[in-house]
Amino acid sequence: MRVASLRQALWHRHVNALAAPAAFLPWLGAGGSLTARLIAHSSAFRVQRLHQRTALCLADEAHAIGMVRVGRVWAREVLLRCDGRPVVFAHTVVPMAANATDWPMFNALGERSLGSTLFGDPQVSRGELEFARLRPGHPLARRARAALGDTSLHTIYYARRCLYRRHQGTLLVTEVFLPAVMDLIAASSTINTTNLN
Repeated sequence: MRVASLRQALWHRHVNALAAPAAFLPWLGAGGSLTARLIAHSSAFRVQRLHQRTALCLADEAHAIGMVRVGRVWAREVLLRCDGRPVVFAHTVVPMAANATDWPMFNALGERSLGSTLFGDPQVSRGELEFARLRPGHPLARRARAALGDTSLHTIYYARRCLYRRHQGTLLVTEVFLPAVMDLIAASSTINTTNLN
């Protein structure tokens, strides 16, 4: 298998194309705000910003955000934590051509949720979700492992991404679901069962 192919993901329009474990499907396929869903499934939600800086976009991102080739973008990476545990690694890119009118809140987010801002802005339009399996060699898989301190070279991650537009600007959010997210569903099911008894 070529090294280049390990660094790119094959993005699909339907979640079933991933053959992902059933426990991931409610997270991958759910519409609406992921932040709101995570808050509903935990007692304490937190955004941990890893970095926000200029960087080269990934090879499988350039076309999606309207760039003819790989180039520099504004990049933001965070861990979304529920009850202290990282459950999602989120990666956002914005073309350098975007300006403050397109995305006025982006540089001032700090550790606030980008999702809450996007879903609360009526000028933002949301594209279709795309889904992928990230092989261990994919840059986002490597970054997720590094953020978790995971030394395994065999972990397959399941991810989704969505393109957002505001005025003339584009913004691509990729959400990589970490193994601990499956525990949130189990915990929520237990809570719901308890409430019914």
